Amino acid sequence: MRRAGSSTPSDMLTLRRPESGEDTSGFSHECRPVLLATLEVPFEDAAAAFAVDAAVEAGQPLIVASIVEIPLGMCMLMGYGALDPPEEDAAKLRAPAELAHALGVRVERLRVSTPHPVTALLELVAERGPGLLVFGPDRERLKPRTYRRAARKITERAACLVWVSG
Repeated sequence: MRRAGSSTPSDMLTLRRPESGEDTSGFSHECRPVLLATLEVPFEDAAAAFAVDAAVEAGQPLIVASIVEIPLGMCMLMGYGALDPPEEDAAKLRAPAELAHALGVRVERLRVSTPHPVTALLELVAERGPGLLVFGPDRERLKPRTYRRAARKITERAACLVWVSG
């Protein structure tokens, strides 16, 4: 790569690799996990596969998050949350984490209960700093309007790459 207006090889930009034993603390070795998220429903198969592949290929951890909406009011005050999902749904929510773990990827599973699920997901993105957010709820199990609004907010506000199922 040459600088603008440069024509001699001596003006070429180069990247110098560190010698062994040289201090490389100025280089970033930051972990940028892949975050696979859904809104209370199981994952779409394509989204789960994409997230696991991305984590494996990048050699980064996978965070599998299910964001569950709990209603405001007495449920919040009394400490009641959403019920655990049926076993079939729970197995589908675990499947991407189990596959990634079997492939040697470090995995963290989260279940976040909140009255504001999209806001909570964006806060999770800000806290964990993923390199990629895969928003992959099963669209057949989520109201179309809910999905569209959530996907729009996430793509507008997330401070990372976002993959949304199409």
